[in-house]
Amino acid sequence: MNLRNSLEECTMALNLFLNNKFSEAQEILRPWAKESMYHALGYSTILVMQAAMTFEPQAIQMGIATMKEALQTCQRFRKRNSVVESLSNLVSKQSGDQLSEEEMHAEICYAECLLQKAALTFVQDENMINFIKGGLKIRTSYQIYKECHQVLLSGITMDKNNTDTRHQFEGGVKLGIGAFNLMLSLLPSRILRLLEFIGFSGNRELGLLQLREGASGASLRAILCVLTLLFYHTYISLILGTGEGNLEEAETLLEPYLQKFPNGSIILFYDARINVLKGNFEKAQEIFQKCIVAQEEWKQIHHLCYWELMWCYSFQQDWLQAYQYADLLCKESKWSKAIYVYQKAAILSMLPDEVAKTTGEDIVALFRQVESLKQRIAGKSIPTEKFAVRKSRRYASSNPVNLVLPALEMMYVWNGFTIVGRRSDLTENLLVTVEKAETALQNDKNQTEYTTDDQCLVQLLKGLCLKHLGRLLQAELCFNQVIQSEKRIKYDHYLLPFSFYELGLLYKQQGDKDKAIRFIESAKFNYKEYSMESRLHFRIHAALSSLTDTPALTP
Repeated sequence: MNLRNSLEECTMALNLFLNNKFSEAQEILRPWAKESMYHALGYSTILVMQAAMTFEPQAIQMGIATMKEALQTCQRFRKRNSVVESLSNLVSKQSGDQLSEEEMHAEICYAECLLQKAALTFVQDENMINFIKGGLKIRTSYQIYKECHQVLLSGITMDKNNTDTRHQFEGGVKLGIGAFNLMLSLLPSRILRLLEFIGFSGNRELGLLQLREGASGASLRAILCVLTLLFYHTYISLILGTGEGNLEEAETLLEPYLQKFPNGSIILFYDARINVLKGNFEKAQEIFQKCIVAQEEWKQIHHLCYWELMWCYSFQQDWLQAYQYADLLCKESKWSKAIYVYQKAAILSMLPDEVAKTTGEDIVALFRQVESLKQRIAGKSIPTEKFAVRKSRRYASSNPVNLVLPALEMMYVWNGFTIVGRRSDLTENLLVTVEKAETALQNDKNQTEYTTDDQCLVQLLKGLCLKHLGRLLQAELCFNQVIQSEKRIKYDHYLLPFSFYELGLLYKQQGDKDKAIRFIESAKFNYKEYSMESRLHFRIHAALSSLTDTPALTP
């Protein structure tokens, strides 16, 4: 199996994969996975994708194990002496011991396997501790990419006659340099300081540029560059950023693949997700349904659709429909039972008691289950699960005090107000719901230990609705009310740094940069050890990067 044949077979497998023929793609790749570096890379990439989509610990372990085997296969094709040394010589001498074409491809495949291993660890642990532990391996990957990038810039090519394999090599370099820079640019400074010791730096604009160039090329990796950019614009920028993904670019990138693979479930999924982010929830619901019926083999794609549909219906406050999808996730998906059960109970809590009873569910019993379902991945708890467990503890007593608007609180945790905020009609409806809860708390004569926390949560949610409706002065009052209650908050301490952060974003919107930076830095430096801390630090990093007008560069 020579290099050209292996590239042809892998292109065939990729097309099958994008047409929902997942097993067929794997069957092409598996037999040669120990003989050909591209088959090894392709096969392990599919397993890594499965792992990243399911979040199942066994799938993650399987992905890592297969990736280790792929690394061994690639290693066999690499030049025996230190690669970085060979490549540096190659760049400096521009002659002499030139690496063979196969050896150059082996470097890029090896680096890609290491990078994917790092990405899988990123999925495994939002706090990135594992990422740092594996830092030296990742440094090797990054170093290879940088040297290969230098090779491209210096104009040295492998075999001048073989344009196709050269394009494939270029595509690999652009994917690696792009994904690395983008991933590193997202990291808060405290994590970056640790990584700086081992030679990392990340430039968001360079990362996006390299991925765009890779996406517009004709290499095997073009679709991987596209999927990386789509994931960034439609998920990362929302969950770990301030929600400013470039949807126009996402649509443009996706369009040719929608033409080529009109029933490809991964392509349809992103089409639906873009519609969600534009506020076209009804259209998104239709496309998610189309995505579900497109294939039966990878159920985890169905689960991703259920999760999205649950939120679409939640944004519309169609709580019964949202419950149906939360229930399906509880029954079918292994990603996080604790989050699903909490989400289901939270959604049912939004319904009038008599309607909730028709589902046959016991809301208190559901909340009481959450703690026992918490899992540990790589020895660490998932931050969102910890949050759900903490909130559910209220129901441990024999006479529990109900949570207030728990489904809207989770909507905020997943940055859902940024999405629903695009629809003023739905945001107005949410404001009505929040104000009803506010009035109920004001009229409740029975003060409990949770009263202040509940009132502050309601003010945060009310402020978010008002902000998205353009009523900025009223929103500012709500966020300030939370901050003024600081000494009286007993449990939900996360409300304080998040309120400072939201006030900072509000001042940014009003054009008061200095005040924005001051408030966001208060959230960053004055609070520690609260729920969802790492997630807020990612968002703070993104917000401060956009305020200081520099791409997220590292020191």
